[in-house]
Amino acid sequence: MTALNGKVMVTGGAGYIGSHAVLALLDAGYQVVVIDNLVTGFDWAVDGRAAFVRIAVEDPGVRDVIRQHDVKAIMHFAGSVVVPESVSDPLKYYRNNTAATRTLIESAVAEGVPHFIFSSTAATYGTPERVPISENDPKVPINPYGMSKLMTEFMLRDVSAAHPMNHCCLRYFNVAGADPEGRSGQSTIGATHLIKIAVEAATGKRDSVGVFGTDFETRDGTGVRDYVHVSDLAEAHVAALKLLIDQPGESHVLNCGYGRGFSVLEVLDAVDRVTNRTIERKLQGRRPGDPGELVADNSAILKTIDWTPKRDDLEGIVRDALTWERKLAERQG
Repeated sequence: MTALNGKVMVTGGAGYIGSHAVLALLDAGYQVVVIDNLVTGFDWAVDGRAAFVRIAVEDPGVRDVIRQHDVKAIMHFAGSVVVPESVSDPLKYYRNNTAATRTLIESAVAEGVPHFIFSSTAATYGTPERVPISENDPKVPINPYGMSKLMTEFMLRDVSAAHPMNHCCLRYFNVAGADPEGRSGQSTIGATHLIKIAVEAATGKRDSVGVFGTDFETRDGTGVRDYVHVSDLAEAHVAALKLLIDQPGESHVLNCGYGRGFSVLEVLDAVDRVTNRTIERKLQGRRPGDPGELVADNSAILKTIDWTPKRDDLEGIVRDALTWERKLAERQG
């Protein structure tokens, strides 16, 4: 582990991706403080080795948390993530993702935090001109979710130029799966992620799975996405933090995906194989703000940080998600 003379503050650390990042940091030997307002997160999802403060990222009290816990790096996951909702309620997304993050960055600058890692998204690209998508391709978001994240990338770029802070923005593609050791997983009620929905159907929580759009210009007409295991993604954050510590004057924007895509129908077929049952599929129209195909060119991240994906297997991702879903069902009684 590269030395960090202080703690890592993880915002949204009681949520899906944030809780996995907390695990990866703790497993790597870092000290962690989690802040989360628990609007969508769960306090039981925070590993007991981490300190926990229930507070919103835009609260002025965050500065006190940074001071009290000697925070030297921030991993920022807190925010709203549902693309269709961002289309119907854009102001919520500009408040939760852009305005709140601006206040968080201001707190970080005021307290002299030198490193900032941001949970960005492939939605910053909009409908790509080509696939796979590289970091330098045009950023033309087609929904407020993507735009709210892109605006934060711009803020971090400008802040890092003006202050002694470096940053790494990781543009996620489709995050799925759960901690292989069963310590965390996606627990959000009403989640919109395909694999989460599919394993809910496989465990009887849903009667069917909606397939939104069958007329995309893809191999079977359904949307194609690059699915990355959440634990691989979490380890990418730890590797990115190491890079920021080792190269304090350098900032980065990197795609985080596997570089290959699966269609909605291919994912559902994989769930059928893993569960040995057939999930009912309901074919529906496209959702607002959904591009047809998003697949990462991941060559930059593989060259830039010390990260090698270990779980690039669709059926393995499904199995981990299914195991967590069954565990969650037991927890909920």
